[in-house]
Amino acid sequence: MKNLTPTQIVNELNKFIIGQDDAKRAVAIALRNRWRRQQVDESIKEEIMPNNIILIGPTGVGKTEIARRLAKLTGAPFYKVEASKFTEVGYVGRDVESMIRDLTELGINMVKAEQTELVQEKADKLAEDKILDLLIPPVKSPPKVNPETENGEVDDAVRNEKTREWMREKLKKGELDEKLIEFDTTSAAVGMQVVGPFGMDDMGMNIQEIIGNMMPKKKKKRKTTIKEARKVMAQEEAQKLIDMDNVQKEAIRRVEETGIIFLDEIDKVAGGGKGHGGPDVSREGVQRDLLPIVEGSTVNTKYGPVRTDHILFLASGAFHVSKPSDLI
Repeated sequence: MKNLTPTQIVNELNKFIIGQDDAKRAVAIALRNRWRRQQVDESIKEEIMPNNIILIGPTGVGKTEIARRLAKLTGAPFYKVEASKFTEVGYVGRDVESMIRDLTELGINMVKAEQTELVQEKADKLAEDKILDLLIPPVKSPPKVNPETENGEVDDAVRNEKTREWMREKLKKGELDEKLIEFDTTSAAVGMQVVGPFGMDDMGMNIQEIIGNMMPKKKKKRKTTIKEARKVMAQEEAQKLIDMDNVQKEAIRRVEETGIIFLDEIDKVAGGGKGHGGPDVSREGVQRDLLPIVEGSTVNTKYGPVRTDHILFLASGAFHVSKPSDLI
């Protein structure tokens, strides 16, 4: 997390958002407090809780933009969702825990992209070697001690190596980009479609992924230009070089310590003082499900349990019909 003072954060927000000084100061202080928490001793770190905020104002005043710019400033995992899309657990629709799973997925993608960038140079080199192996297959016989034979001819291995280096230079210059090449690429075997119970789509997706990982990968022939083949091969090699266990650990740590969730249209789940016949699965029930997550709980994801105690929740709403006091 960047070491920005509240004044610096407000100045950065002023570049993109006009007015809304109170909201900017509130989120700047909340963000600074998160940085302060990272600096304190481990014994008291757990006692410092985030300052969750509700932004109240009509549509278009910059509530969402403040949260989005805030996430870009910190480089933190950021997820925006409309509270009105949630339904109470047990009913058809998405439950509130899905936003934590989605935030974790974003964190995984963020860390994975960073790790890919670190190994990209090595992956490009490996992809280059694979293309050269297809263009000029290496000599299988071991090289001779004497690089030249009795007849004065250059050994095959030495000649092959010189040709490879010559082709490597042409490859780096892009002179072979439009040349067609056929290579093997791995693809997951087509598995069965798993449909989870109503309201538990994530469970179906997790089961499908587990089954897909158990099934062997199959190779298929693909014919394309060298330029496109380099991208595909480099991507596959980078995937092999990345340690996914470390990626998952780092992503979960970032989500738990620096994650930001923006709950838009929070006023839509407020009661508003109107009477309703029958269960209201998208209002009070959703609020009851939101409370433990905002206050701090553990949500199980396919990457492991994620604690929400220190995730920063920013909510926003116009509150034209209902009032903030209508929330539980």
